[in-house]
Order: sequence, then structure tokens, then C-alpha cells
Amino acid sequence: MKVAIPSRDGRVDDHFGHCDYFSIFTVNDSKEVVAEEALQSPQGCGCKSGVAVDLAKKGVQVMLAGNMGEGAKNVLQNNGIQVIRGCSGDVKTVLASWLAGNLRDSGILCTSHECH
Repeated sequence: MKVAIPSRDGRVDDHFGHCDYFSIFTVNDSKEVVAEEALQSPQGCGCKSGVAVDLAKKGVQVMLAGNMGEGAKNVLQNNGIQVIRGCSGDVKTVLASWLAGNLRDSGILCTSHECH
């Protein structure tokens, strides 16, 4: 399984569409990280940038994000990527927390592109 996290300086970026890059982790059936890579974030709005297609082509199945608008959430889900919002902190700590079953989607959507 591959898990992506919108990142800036090794931390979860507050807003999906504004991140510097996506940290992508490959996790095995034993919930161990076996690979890590970074995908540069395209410029512009996350819901219209095409990044969801790029992430899906890389095999990403889960997005652990700080927050995002409804358009980005829908585009990710339409590409087979489950979205968990409300994440914050160090990307590896957030991933470990999700793997341990300790993260749930906040259910909160941004209502503007300036939302953080």
C-alpha cells in the first residue's frame, strides 16, 4: 500500500493544494515502511492540478492531509484515494499514528483557497 502526505519541511502541510511536495510511503502487510519517495507538488490549485491522477498512477491509496477543499477531496476519491483530513505534525509520526489505527478523518473541509 502507498500512503501520501502533503508536506513542507518534513511536516504535514496545513493545506493540500499549497504543499511543497508529497511524501509517499510504501507500507507492507506488516505495517512497516519499506520505501519512501517525494513527488514535487504542481503549482496551482490542488483540485485542478492533475496531481490526483499522478498519485493514483504511483499506486497511492490513502492521503493523510491537514485540510483541503471539497473539490480536491472529490478528485482524490474519484481516483481511488481515501482521504483522511485533520492531520498535523511530523509526517513520519502522522504515518505511524495512522498505521496504529489512531487517526480518523476530521470531516472538515476548507471553504476557500486561503483556508488553513
